[in-house]
Amino acid sequence: MPYITERWPGGMLTNFVTIRKAVKKMSAIDRTKQDGTFEALSKREKLQIDRLRAKLEKNLGSITDMTRLPGALFVVDIRREHIAIREAQKLNIPIFAMVDTNCDPREVDFAIPSNDDASKSIDIILNYVTDAIKEGLSERQKEKEVAEVIKRKKKSGSEKKNEVSEDQKEDVKEVKEKKKRTRVAKKTEE
Repeated sequence: MPYITERWPGGMLTNFVTIRKAVKKMSAIDRTKQDGTFEALSKREKLQIDRLRAKLEKNLGSITDMTRLPGALFVVDIRREHIAIREAQKLNIPIFAMVDTNCDPREVDFAIPSNDDASKSIDIILNYVTDAIKEGLSERQKEKEVAEVIKRKKKSGSEKKNEVSEDQKEDVKEVKEKKKRTRVAKKTEE
């Protein structure tokens, strides 16, 4: 799951296309290192590219797998991360946040009253949230599996109906052919 632990880069949500370009640049640097073209560069160019890669990894390394805007945002300190809150509000992304007494809880959609300065309280709240997310994902997976099983049963049931109807069609054809033969036989007898 994507996360940001460093300073929130302005425009991460509202200017997502540019952020994705920076992430692609980071992956392009990785590809050049694997291809061997990185070794052909001069020492100074290698150093500059390594520094750029380290900077991109520090700021954007945790969102390399994020291919689209998030469905929700969880913020620990809304006073410190006010830029993230404003961007999510602009894009109508639901915000879950740990809100302390020094913040306005009306800025977020789902406020969790807690001490956002103490690491132990952050750890406790995040453990509950991650457990809830895991539980929700497992429930969603079970629902998908049940829906898939029902779909298969319906499909196999409809195939059986089609088979039965095809058998019935063959029986009807056979009866018609018998009637035809008997008519032809009667005509030949006359």
